Amino acid sequence: MSKRIKEAREALGMSRAEMAREFGMPIRTLENWDREISSPPMWVENLILEKLENWKGQDGKQNE
Repeated sequence: MSKRIKEAREALGMSRAEMAREFGMPIRTLENWDREISSPPMWVENLILEKLENWKGQDGKQNE
């Protein structure tokens, strides 16, 4: 399930550390999702993908 988050993050050229900082989440959580050790609830995945898609539409720049 969380492969979609990893693919979206990598498409933006964003590291796990950068994403963890931007979303205020532990980097270990992202590592576990990337390695499919655990996965986020579907609603969390959808919110993260939506935000990453918005950044992609702005050439990777976060909304201020």
